[in-house]
Amino acid sequence: MVHSTGLQISLLFICCTWGMQAVGQSTDTAVSAERLLSLAFEYDPDRNQEIFTELDQEWKNEYAFPLVDLLRLSNDDRLYQSIITLLTKKANRPIAQYDDALIWSWSLSPEYLDDYSDFKGELYRHIDPRFRLYFFGRQSGAQIRLDEIVWGGVQQDGIPPLRNPQMIKADEAAYLDDSDVVFAIEINGDARAYPKRILAWHEFFDDVIGGVRIAGVYCTLCGTVIGYDVTHGGVAYDLGTSGFLYRSNKLMYDKATQSLWNTIDGAPVLGPLVGKGIKLGVYPVVTTTWGKWKALHPGSKVLSIETGHQRDYAEGAAYRNYFGTDELMFPVPQTDKRLLNKAEVLITRVAGYEQDPLAISIDWLRRRKLHLDAIAGTKLVALADASGAARVYAAGEYAFFSYRKGELKDNQGGIWQVSEQQLSGPDGEVLERLPAHNSFWFAWYNMYPKTRLVK
Repeated sequence: MVHSTGLQISLLFICCTWGMQAVGQSTDTAVSAERLLSLAFEYDPDRNQEIFTELDQEWKNEYAFPLVDLLRLSNDDRLYQSIITLLTKKANRPIAQYDDALIWSWSLSPEYLDDYSDFKGELYRHIDPRFRLYFFGRQSGAQIRLDEIVWGGVQQDGIPPLRNPQMIKADEAAYLDDSDVVFAIEINGDARAYPKRILAWHEFFDDVIGGVRIAGVYCTLCGTVIGYDVTHGGVAYDLGTSGFLYRSNKLMYDKATQSLWNTIDGAPVLGPLVGKGIKLGVYPVVTTTWGKWKALHPGSKVLSIETGHQRDYAEGAAYRNYFGTDELMFPVPQTDKRLLNKAEVLITRVAGYEQDPLAISIDWLRRRKLHLDAIAGTKLVALADASGAARVYAAGEYAFFSYRKGELKDNQGGIWQVSEQQLSGPDGEVLERLPAHNSFWFAWYNMYPKTRLVK
């Protein structure tokens, strides 16, 4: 998600029409969300002073959340400083900028003004009119904190998704070097590779792989590529990039209802699809190099560099500065120092992973090659090659003790064949591949802070 802390936005004065056309209600607080919104659209010193005096005298913590939203978009130094001064006083701690205010507001109980979601919709529709649909009239039923939904700096699909992208044969991909990173998936014998150098500019592909329509969702900020089956309950969801983030993780949206979806879990979190029991199925995605993948799958298809967009698709060109440090682009509620923020971990997605989340350090697994574990009673074996490309398989009742040069041995001396889809035993036994993907540690930890970490 493109970061734009210095964004300058010219907002038109339309606040008076919000109250007449949209809200239809008032709160019992001294200053309504509608009056707070008026601060953004026209500078009136006397009125603004009156509002800030009332806020100071009648302060309630629910005022903090819309004020922080105003900070995100304000290009008026006087308004910005007035909000900073008030929040510093109420927080009783130094607040110098938007990020400080955001982090402090997350420490507050999520109690909102009655029309806070309407406020967000009216405020952010000046970036993109479609943003209003995400929030307006949708305060009840939200599965995540509304104040933690922050704008990522782009419009809806402002980072253009690749829909039905052009794929080419492996031997036609002259633009790729063997060392280039790819995100690879195989379904029903259809092997495909999506190079990081291209996908980092688009963060999303919608493709049919092995007869299954897949949304490959790449959150560059959190280092995660997840392959979702977009069909659930007979309905195929047209997904895209919403323009908003939750804990530095992109939120998706669906075109039909404009509901917001949690990218990590593949489930709606705000809008009419919430509470419908929707959670998309996941297919395994391996992060590897083009050379390694091509050697295993010479018949693989790979994304063409002819995407229809003009970008610098050189390896490492996109997000070079972000990937080059451990600093985050957007704040998150918490971090865990057992690993670096952007250390990669392997996440396995089986039934019960939400209650028993597990993360395995990729660096650790690369050195160890093999790890046996279990999630909510499902026994698994995680394997990694020398490059760190990691895959997870069901272990059943078998115990494995060695994985060297592609040869997997069990504790009875049996040799198993390793493929993308399964492990094949010496006596015809078959153990299936399990859905898994890489993630930056900070991103997974912020979703599942009780994760068991293997490192």
